[in-house]
Amino acid sequence: MRRVAVTGMGGVTALGNTWPDIRAAMRAGRTGIRAMSPDWDRFAGVNTRLGAPVLDFTVPEHWPRKKTRTMGRIATLAAAATERALEDAGLLGDPVISGGRTGAAFGSSFGSPDSVLGFYELKMNGASRHLNATTYIQMMGHTALVNVGLFFGITGRMIPTSNACTSGSQGIGYAAEAIRWGKADIMLAGGAEELDITDVAVFDTLFATSTRNDAPHASPRPFDRDRDGLVIGEGAATLVLEDYERARARGATIYGEVVGFGTNADGSHVTQPQAATMEIALRLALEDAGLAPEAIGLVNGHGTATEWGDIAETQATRAAFGRAVPIHSLKGHFGHSLGACGAIEAWLGMEMMREGWACPTANLEAIDERCADLDYIMGAGRRIDAEYFMSNNFAFGGVNTSLIFRRG
Repeated sequence: MRRVAVTGMGGVTALGNTWPDIRAAMRAGRTGIRAMSPDWDRFAGVNTRLGAPVLDFTVPEHWPRKKTRTMGRIATLAAAATERALEDAGLLGDPVISGGRTGAAFGSSFGSPDSVLGFYELKMNGASRHLNATTYIQMMGHTALVNVGLFFGITGRMIPTSNACTSGSQGIGYAAEAIRWGKADIMLAGGAEELDITDVAVFDTLFATSTRNDAPHASPRPFDRDRDGLVIGEGAATLVLEDYERARARGATIYGEVVGFGTNADGSHVTQPQAATMEIALRLALEDAGLAPEAIGLVNGHGTATEWGDIAETQATRAAFGRAVPIHSLKGHFGHSLGACGAIEAWLGMEMMREGWACPTANLEAIDERCADLDYIMGAGRRIDAEYFMSNNFAFGGVNTSLIFRRG
């Protein structure tokens, strides 16, 4: 069974597109949460006015129109993150990408929502002025994967992971398995999401969004007793995963390794998380990595700032580790970027582990007493010397994922 190296990383986020920029923002206490008024004021049926947009992102001028015409915003974010990751890995433009032994595993929770409008117009009016040959490609759930494949000429296996909030983390997990079992030598893995009022409305109708509309700097508040819901964000991240021996032979920078992956389902309720099956997913990742719980120095939690999600997740984490393991969530900084969050959190977790520093959970001031007894990183960042860290995500439908990374 082959080892899986991380040789390239790249992303696009609400706090910046490079680790130095993001780290500087975190150290300065800034987050990517913004008041979306007046743009969202016309949506009277939606209560929240908070979001975490990627600011000033445009399609790069060097991208040919032939390759971008099938792309909505989700796909352009995905391709931008992947281009940066490939450049970081020293593989951008390398013939190996189209040689048949490079694949991709990539996800989003949905396609680009605006592309649906043409089909809606057709159903309502009998005809549509907005439908064209690429409309469906932009709408479909695997649009990020398909467009990444087309843009970079990938001819190996393609694994779509359109699985709500676990799309990005499942992409990394399944990509690692493809390399581990010899089905590919290189895999591009990650997730993307665009900020759209339709995604916001999904959670708003469940009364799960924050309505601190006049205080974007103070929300969301993962694990905090005064939380009032999540904030939807956007972004993308890609990891270049590679057979370890191949990476070493070509002299690549090895940032770390994917050593464990666990995924399962609650099998009981579409929106109510279950601590017992969450715990099993964490244990499956530990078993896959061949590690005892004591080996994990940091947990990057899902931490959406929803009441039952935070409580169930922390209970599962305490049960799996049997101790107050250090834990933080990045969603106070980036909001909940849905299909992108697992990939963004894996990327930034790798960066933090390499530096021996973990950011605090933004806005966490008073831990909800119903959350389990864990070592919550709050207030200020912390020096952490961790050889291994775990990153967890949990999705609608009761889909659970856990990834374990080893420092390079």
